[in-house]
Amino acid sequence: MDIADVAKRTGVPASTLRYYEKKGLLTSLAGRGQRRQFAADIADRLALIALGQASGFSLDEVGAMLVDLQVDRQMLIAKADEIDTRVKRLQAMSKGLRHAAQCPEVDHLACPKFQRLMKLSAAGALGEKHLHQSRPGKARSQPSGRT
Repeated sequence: MDIADVAKRTGVPASTLRYYEKKGLLTSLAGRGQRRQFAADIADRLALIALGQASGFSLDEVGAMLVDLQVDRQMLIAKADEIDTRVKRLQAMSKGLRHAAQCPEVDHLACPKFQRLMKLSAAGALGEKHLHQSRPGKARSQPSGRT
């Protein structure tokens, strides 16, 4: 399938397709200097890339998992655990916001429950920041090219 057809059918810009090819996520069937052609399963591969990115994987991590479509199950479990932790933190933040909206205290900082929720949220945010800083070699993903 021609690059223009892929872009039209999938909504992924040609520039992103070229970038993905440069990163090794896609392979063109055309020879060097010819117009890029992709296999019929290109839409599925693009869907897998999008799913990986939506799950928080970097493009390099997605690329590593797409080699022969062998998925590193431990990597998936680790990412699911990371998402679960983030969900819990977001739920605590949501409770804090709801409490603040309904709290009878004039000064929210005087409310013991709000103080506790604020400390939990801050601890979670600091812990997450420390987690990202303590993982050498885990760079954030490159621009996806999505607009």
